[in-house]
Amino acid sequence: MRVTTLLRSLLGVSRMFVCNVRLGESSLLVDVRPSWKRPRCGCCGRKAPGYDRAAEPRRWQALAFGTVFVRLCYAIRRVRCRRCGVRVEGVPWADTGRRFTRRFEEMVGYLAQVTDMTSTAKLMGISWQTVSNIVARLVRERLDDSRLDGVRRIGIDEFSYRKRHRYITTVVDHDTGKVIWATEGKGAAAVESFFDALGAERLAKLELVTVDMAAGFLKAIREKAPHAKVVLDRFHVQRLASDALDRVRRDQWRELQGTDEGRVVKNTRFALLKNPSNLSDKDKAKLSRVQKDNAPLFRAYLLKETLAAAFDYRSPFHARRALDNWLAWASRSRLAPFVKLARTIRKHKDDVLAYIDERFTNGVVEGLNNRLRAVARRAFGYHSPEALIAMLFLVCGGVRLEPPIPGGPLRL
Repeated sequence: MRVTTLLRSLLGVSRMFVCNVRLGESSLLVDVRPSWKRPRCGCCGRKAPGYDRAAEPRRWQALAFGTVFVRLCYAIRRVRCRRCGVRVEGVPWADTGRRFTRRFEEMVGYLAQVTDMTSTAKLMGISWQTVSNIVARLVRERLDDSRLDGVRRIGIDEFSYRKRHRYITTVVDHDTGKVIWATEGKGAAAVESFFDALGAERLAKLELVTVDMAAGFLKAIREKAPHAKVVLDRFHVQRLASDALDRVRRDQWRELQGTDEGRVVKNTRFALLKNPSNLSDKDKAKLSRVQKDNAPLFRAYLLKETLAAAFDYRSPFHARRALDNWLAWASRSRLAPFVKLARTIRKHKDDVLAYIDERFTNGVVEGLNNRLRAVARRAFGYHSPEALIAMLFLVCGGVRLEPPIPGGPLRL
């Protein structure tokens, strides 16, 4: 087998001739040219007459052969295209304007999906910023432009990516489980920009939105999509009840500290917050002591568990009756955190009960936010929201990559 034929096979580019191979100072230099005779426009791909040729060959970084860097060399031409005018010719191994081969960028994108950018940069022999730029380009090219078409049920949440209240707002399609939109900021303005991006026609098809109780989100939905059914996340409501229980526990500890009753309250936090099915024998013993010696704290615990039980009803009638009973009990419980929570839930009662009909929560959105948090953590944070949003789409937006692995399908 000829060396040039072997190199063409290793480089994985079928429509390319290998003209020469030489060893440079730090890399293997491969002189190549396209297999077609007439040059093609780098914009539209149509055949066009050559205009002139660069004096010096341009170099494209390809995948390394073991520990040896490989660079493709070709004196690129300009063409006079009837449609696009004077343009740089297209080459089969790289996109126009890029200095890396398609296989190289595909591998960079795949590594960025599964590991941190620093490791990706070290493995590929490029800078951290170059990895970020390649990721942004891949997302622009591969992200499905029709992802907003036919959207019916969505979940909205915010994610803090830096200190001092730096947020991005994410929107997830419940039917596909993918992130379909993200922007810097939070609150009403961020959600309104999503509805503006949807447009009137697609917005009219929106049926359901799951959110937490953020006032900005609810305000934007009421103004821009009043026809959509709002479902307040059940687990967010239950977390508010758990927070109210914890405030009661802390108040009791401060009031009874140094007394026998105070010792009963000590170290009961996790026993009070756990799901009853997860309680150990030690936790059950702590709850028994609380029930016997601290009535206000045990009342708060029962309020937390009763609210959770109300969401388990399948019948809207029974769920509404259970929630009404809970609201009445919480309002007269003489526990300030639960009295305040009852006012909040009563204000949004219909949206809270919408969960019984739809059985949708913001769990999918929270799960994707956890993946995004892992991405941000492995990069030790992001200074730019644009870079984080690009990584969000790369990891959670349905971007498909085909890394050039042995036996892989990628042939250019």
